[in-house]
Amino acid sequence: MTPRPSGRAPDAMRPVSIETGFARHAEGSALIRVGGTEILCAATVESRVPPFLRGQGKGWVTAEYGMLPRATHTRGGREAAKGRQSGRTQEIQRLIGRSLRAVVDLAALGEMSITVDCDVLNADGGTRCAAITGGWVALRLALDKLVRNRVLARLPLRAQVAAVSCGLTQAGPVLDLDYDEDSTAAADANFVLTETGGIVEIQGTAEHAPFSQAQFEALLALAQAGTVPLFAAQRAAVDAALGAPPPETP
Repeated sequence: MTPRPSGRAPDAMRPVSIETGFARHAEGSALIRVGGTEILCAATVESRVPPFLRGQGKGWVTAEYGMLPRATHTRGGREAAKGRQSGRTQEIQRLIGRSLRAVVDLAALGEMSITVDCDVLNADGGTRCAAITGGWVALRLALDKLVRNRVLARLPLRAQVAAVSCGLTQAGPVLDLDYDEDSTAAADANFVLTETGGIVEIQGTAEHAPFSQAQFEALLALAQAGTVPLFAAQRAAVDAALGAPPPETP
């Protein structure tokens, strides 16, 4: 096996930081940095729900995802200028939305919608995973604001959720792929997990040849260990933003 391009150990995460309040007008926001990947996540609360939920007393959580033209090595055209979103963009924002909805009590939210916008400022691998991790913080702060303003009686969150990528490279199974690794990996997978050990979603792809169950289990173990510091970073960001112990999550 060869060393990783970054020199990191196979089970080493890139540096992670989460800055809250970056989008001053949003009900909740977080600028998450995972190595060279930087994403602004902003949560917006609206007093309406999609037509298919009207009159049911349930809320909705969704997400939108996009990349700035120079978030990558070469300029990518703005999808708004093209008049349509790419399939990749649609797939990623649906993943983010599913991941966040999985830990929200939609009945307790009531007939309100929360949209979490995730805009990639700089991309160096793992953008969808960072968007989920930072998106949870933005969502958490927006929900806390509703509780503090007595719009909601309690915090309608069931758990924390975060995500991390893992892959099979020339260095073997590795955690938290950057662009150099992701672009050449023999297999890569995105793990969306809760802090209690629950699995929300797993996306795994063999790029060249099928991988084994043992290899998959090695990747899962890396992801479970790798999300631990992500959950800690989320809690620290929320506590710092609120300046006081947050309401208990039931």
